[in-house]
This record gives sequence, structure tokens and C-alpha cells, in this order.
Amino acid sequence: MPGNSGTGAVTRSTLRQQIADALRDEVLAGRFQPGQECTVKEIAEQYGVSATPVREALVDLSAQGLLEADQHRGFRVREYSLDDFRAMIEARGLVADGMFRAISEGLKPFPRLDDPSFTTTLAGVRRRGEEAQRAAAAGDLAVLIGYDLRFWRELVALFGNPYLSDFLHRLRVQCWACSVQYLRRRTDLRGELWSRHTALVDALATGDTTTARTIVAEYNTGALALVERLANGT
Repeated sequence: MPGNSGTGAVTRSTLRQQIADALRDEVLAGRFQPGQECTVKEIAEQYGVSATPVREALVDLSAQGLLEADQHRGFRVREYSLDDFRAMIEARGLVADGMFRAISEGLKPFPRLDDPSFTTTLAGVRRRGEEAQRAAAAGDLAVLIGYDLRFWRELVALFGNPYLSDFLHRLRVQCWACSVQYLRRRTDLRGELWSRHTALVDALATGDTTTARTIVAEYNTGALALVERLANGT
């Protein structure tokens, strides 16, 4: 019956997303190492599901740049180089700087920073930033990644451009996937991880895009310097 078919499609789509989210978390947590193979059969058995939603989830993660498809061996965790990370940071910085410039110039479709609805929603983003800061201060990388991704996704979504939001979210996921292999080489990350989430929100809340741009630039510079030091064993 049409109703049953529709319910099945929704259930499979939800399962596909759940598996994709779980596998993404495994990659970002460093439990799936760069170059490690991910077979449909093994993952289906691990989660107790059929092969179809697993295969679809792996295709989705491949499209996001976390996995690479191998025609003969299935999928493997993508191996990013230090040069890849440098390029990601450069791209992330250029897009964010352009976004803040557009806001300061009042270009559409970006919101006015003095719009009451914007400032109200920004307060919710700030609370997310507080959670990220606590995790960063504690050196809790796994918790930080989750809150940091949500913080940035919610922050960028405020600016009303879904394409910009999706692009930056995907790029940020790739940045974490690339950097986590280096960050986990250090057992104590307290004081090493960026924790100025609320300072960025406060700058935007007061319309100070110059400070916002400086904060983000310092974040990118610091993140790159940390990963380069760890990659060099220092």
C-alpha cells in the first residue's frame, strides 16, 4: 500500500542518517584511522541492520569528503595531509572574512546586526559556545568537536544563506577529521584548544565585525600552528 511504502522510505532514510552520523563520529573521534577500510558487511553486522542503509550512509560520507570509495574494496577513511589542512584553513578563513565584511556593509541577504530577532537567536548560539568553551578548557576533544560543529552551524545559519552554511559545515567537519589524527598525539590538550566562542558572539552582538574578523583570523592561525607543531613532533 502507498502508506506502508512511504513509511518504509522514511524509516530507511532516518536509519541511513543515523548510521552516517554514527560513522562520522567514529572518524572524528579517531576510532576510525586514516586509510582504514569500511566494509558494508562489517558495519551492517556491527549495527544489526541491512546492507542498503549502510551502503547509502557510506556514499553520503564519501560525498562529504570523509571517506574514499574504492571500486574493488568498498570504502576507506580518507587520508588528509598537512597541506590539505593548510588549504582548508585558508578556504575557511577567506569565506568567513568575506561573510563578516558583507555583514558590516549591510549586504543582503545578511541580517542587520541590530535586528532584535537576530540578537535573540544569537543568545542561543552563545549558550552553545559556552559548552564548547568548557570542553576546550578541559581538553575534552570528543565533546568539543560535537559542540563546536553545532556552534558554527547555528551561527552561520543566522546569516540566511543555506549554501554558505552547508559549505562551511562540510569544510569544518573535514578540518576536524584532518586535525584529530594529530591532536590525539597529545594526551593533555588543556590550554591548547580554541575557546573564544563567546567572545566571537559578543563581538557580533555589538556589531563589532572588525573584532569578529580578528578573532576568527587568530583562531585559524592558532589551529594551523598547533597541528603543524604536533605533525613535527613538538
